[in-house]
Amino acid sequence: MHQRWTIDELIDVWTLLPAERELLGNKTGPTRLGFAVMLKAFQHEGKFPYNSHEVPEVVVEYVARQVGVRHEQYREFNWRSRNSTYQRQDIRAYCGFREFTREDADTLTDWLSQSVLPREFRVGAVMDAAFQWLRGNKIEPPSAGRLQRFVDSAERQYDQRLCQTIHDRLSAVQREALDKFLDAIPLVDDATEEGELLPRGTVLQNLRTNSEKRGVDSVEQQIEKLRLLRKIGLSSGLFADVSPHVLVRYRERAATESPSHFRVQAAPVRLTLLAAFCVTRMTELTDSLMTHLIDMVHHINVRAERRVEKKFVKEFKKVNNKERLWEKLLEAALANPDGTVRAVLFPVVSEETLRDLLREFKEKGGFSQQVHTVLRGTYKTHYRRMIPWVLTELEFRSNNQRHQPVIQALGLLKRYVDSYVRIYPPEEVIPVGGVIDRKLQDLILEQGTDGKTRVNRVNYELCVLSALRDAVRSREIWVVGGDKYRDPEKDLPQDFETQKTQYFEALNQPQDVDAFVQGLEHQLKDALVMLHDGLPKNAEVKVTAHDGGRFVVSPLKAQPEPPFYDTLKGEVGRQFWNTQLLEVLVESDQRAGITPHFKSFMTRENLSREDLQQRLLLCLFGLGTNTGLKRVAAGQDGVAHHNLQYVKTHYIHRDALRAANTAVVNAILEARNPDIWGEGTTSCASDAKKYSAWDGNLRTQRSIRYGGNGVMIYWHVEKKSTCIYSSMKSCSSSEVAAMIEGVLRHCSDMKVEKNYVDTHGQSEVGFAFTHLLGFQLMPRLADIAHQRLYLPNMAFSEQVPNLAAVLAQRSIRWDLIRQQYEPMVKYATALRLGLADPESILLRFTRANAQHPTYTALCELGKVLRTIFVCNYLHRPELRREIHEGLNVIETWNGTTSFIFFGKTGEISTNNPEAQEISMLALQLLQNCLVYVNTLMIQHVLADEQWRDRMTNEDWRALSPLMYHHINPYGEFKLDLSHRLKLSV
Repeated sequence: MHQRWTIDELIDVWTLLPAERELLGNKTGPTRLGFAVMLKAFQHEGKFPYNSHEVPEVVVEYVARQVGVRHEQYREFNWRSRNSTYQRQDIRAYCGFREFTREDADTLTDWLSQSVLPREFRVGAVMDAAFQWLRGNKIEPPSAGRLQRFVDSAERQYDQRLCQTIHDRLSAVQREALDKFLDAIPLVDDATEEGELLPRGTVLQNLRTNSEKRGVDSVEQQIEKLRLLRKIGLSSGLFADVSPHVLVRYRERAATESPSHFRVQAAPVRLTLLAAFCVTRMTELTDSLMTHLIDMVHHINVRAERRVEKKFVKEFKKVNNKERLWEKLLEAALANPDGTVRAVLFPVVSEETLRDLLREFKEKGGFSQQVHTVLRGTYKTHYRRMIPWVLTELEFRSNNQRHQPVIQALGLLKRYVDSYVRIYPPEEVIPVGGVIDRKLQDLILEQGTDGKTRVNRVNYELCVLSALRDAVRSREIWVVGGDKYRDPEKDLPQDFETQKTQYFEALNQPQDVDAFVQGLEHQLKDALVMLHDGLPKNAEVKVTAHDGGRFVVSPLKAQPEPPFYDTLKGEVGRQFWNTQLLEVLVESDQRAGITPHFKSFMTRENLSREDLQQRLLLCLFGLGTNTGLKRVAAGQDGVAHHNLQYVKTHYIHRDALRAANTAVVNAILEARNPDIWGEGTTSCASDAKKYSAWDGNLRTQRSIRYGGNGVMIYWHVEKKSTCIYSSMKSCSSSEVAAMIEGVLRHCSDMKVEKNYVDTHGQSEVGFAFTHLLGFQLMPRLADIAHQRLYLPNMAFSEQVPNLAAVLAQRSIRWDLIRQQYEPMVKYATALRLGLADPESILLRFTRANAQHPTYTALCELGKVLRTIFVCNYLHRPELRREIHEGLNVIETWNGTTSFIFFGKTGEISTNNPEAQEISMLALQLLQNCLVYVNTLMIQHVLADEQWRDRMTNEDWRALSPLMYHHINPYGEFKLDLSHRLKLSV
């Protein structure tokens, strides 16, 4: 039961009706009040409270006033007496409920295993479904522990039934092939003196290894794994009727089980887990190969350009006075543009010198030709080895007729994989348009002695790979068997036409396109007029005609320093000095319930709950601080490193960490005192921070903006410093996609209506999608001076003459928005439903795919929304300050992560992408726990009226739970579950 109740909620839920007052009868004192509280609590939640602490004090006071009993007497009510048992029977009878029976347990278990677990896996969600079923059938639920046992029983029942089904679908040959994955791999290098081969690992363990960083050797390893998996012949329909989340759960379980554990399991379970691993692993390998191909094509192109650039610079500096020669030529030509070459240029630079320069240029060739020469040499001598593997193991398709030449070109390359011809035969039809860039056609298409055009195979393969890379990145060409690079039509809702009305309602958008366009047009006109009319009075914003027209915006004035805030922080530090960071985690677990969200993938757990809780907290601390499990285990008696490693492998996974973060975030929102923190917020800020990471994987990249190899963690932090979502991305990934993903998938009960971002987190497409999804994108525009305002029509310029210098040269093309309105809503629905990763969907809408009709419409819609936002941004200084304050919160969050994630100098020391994400989520959890406990500490101090009265408006504005001057993350890590912080709440 939540602890914060408004007066309206109290009236709606806790008001006694006349018929209910009659039930009180002749009850008096604590019995009368306790009965009334139990009655209303049972009506509200469908279950009885079993101690006085479950019901908030404000509720007790409200009910006490109705029944005429002092609320202090509530503490005297005996919850375990025979009298209270009779009262619960009376309440059940009045509400039409009955007690839970053994038959109900069997019925509930069957219902959960058949109707809930196939589509839901979160522990809290399954429990909620069980409560709803019991309430719908008017059955009083059993205790939470007993109900959890029934949920666990339903999970086992569902798993057993599903495993048996999958086992029956496998042929005898497939079962035998899957069992061979558990066989040891002997290596000649490990032979004993007697010549006996020693085993090293198994086939399964080899298949689990992740892809290394780009390179031909890495591609070869992934191809071998893919071929091995395909030999089994598992059909695509093997898990067709299984929910994706169930398949992922089985895959993660198979990825953590040791071969010895596999061998002792029953055949249905063992083979189902192996089959799930194989099916998902084939998809992962397919995506990995495409990522390798895309990265390598980009890498060799960039490397060739850099080599030629260095060579050009070197040669340019080698020639004596060449810079001065070019300078003289340009000065002479500009000084006398109407003169002849002989009269103007030859006196400055002799004709002979100019001929020498021309001869040198022709011998060395132009920039493009030299880049192609270097690229061709690198590709032919090394990277060309991967072409037969890629063409034979991957199948490419396209739904767009415009990209069919690339598909045909790939077929041509595949036909000549085993051929040694250097020039394609003249009778071969070679696709040129859409494959060979127009700038390179003169270079690639050679003229033979017979006058016919010839095409060199190596040159053509380079062009095909480059065109393939561009098309795959924009999702116009897709790969059969992939997930990230799958058919883009599968990303969209397949029932959109039949469920169109419901989808429009879910997005809160009008189905009539005219109403949508007219509403936007009206907003655009109002925003432009507002900025125009307010410009003469706006001392902080000016419009100037300099540099082609620009805005001049004065910086915001610094706000006054809070006079008392440092004293308050000092008092928090005095009362809670040297609080161990591990104690913060323990306190959060005791209050918010972190460890119950971590369940093993194993069917049986032998650890006691206390031992498991202790080891889970130590693991989370070691991962969240990046100190590692060995150092954490060294300071704890009775816990060895292998104990923590076992718990980390079998219990700590991404879904559990996200569920634990959700529990802490919701506990923070629930614990906040509105008198101190204000009412609930609906805004958050998002930004990325780079973290150093090992580079032996595909995710770690060199950051152009920050330098060095690493990954980006994109944080979503609400205005009171609580992180509601985090995602790990490569340095080149889209921040706009990460922003949308965080708002749609955030782990809290709050509704996000505004999202503050820096300049990199916004784009025209981002503005369009956020509007369709129902929240406002509010960026801090670093390039505000050069923004252009778009008019609804060109005639409207007469109404805003003061903005003439900053108006775009054309008006909004409303016809594009009208034509593509439904497709835009269709893509927004796919984002809302989570049918695909936002980054995969947004890849279709980039400049590389500018001809996509929906992309052009999204850009037009984004221009409308950006213009409206810029007008508000410039007209309202409080909006600019609001955005700055929101982004300052996330900057503080980023600074605090360095304090918590201190181990190994803050470097993520693993090449496993899943382990990298686990480190990120553990860091988010630990820092949210710090925010939670700090919130309670501040409320503990401010519970004293003397401290609260000294707070000024500036102090309330600066109040933040992101402080760590009183926290000690170092030293020995001694975990004591019985120790609690002395907090009054």
